[in-house]
Amino acid sequence: MSESTERSVVVERTSSGQFVATNARGGSISFGTVPDGQGTGFTPVELFLAAIGGCTAADVDVATGRHAEPAEFSVAVTGDKISDDLGNRMTNLMVTFTVAFPDGEGADRARAILPRAVKTSHDRLCTVSRTVEIGTPVSVTIRDA
Repeated sequence: MSESTERSVVVERTSSGQFVATNARGGSISFGTVPDGQGTGFTPVELFLAAIGGCTAADVDVATGRHAEPAEFSVAVTGDKISDDLGNRMTNLMVTFTVAFPDGEGADRARAILPRAVKTSHDRLCTVSRTVEIGTPVSVTIRDA
């Protein structure tokens, strides 16, 4: 039996400018277009950046983590939000890994494969950044409530 290729989330409005996305497994994350009460809530653009970073971080962690537990592992994702003749969009997307391993044979192997793991994630594995790089049309419809 083959796995279904469809992935989905449902986004529901919770209040003015605030939303919750729920996946098919019941997990959820709140976000909004205006800061929440503490000013810490994610915006849709920040979720987009987190998706790129999380996707490639997971790929690289699988490849390097089987050899050694990292002492430090973070992925910073930045970009510029612009508005021009093409509309609102992100440009200058940059993914920066900061990874350190303790001393040891396994850590030496993890350090050695880190550049290849990052490249392979970017070039082949990370579904999110591959979708952005290749460019995939987005269809929009309205369904009667």
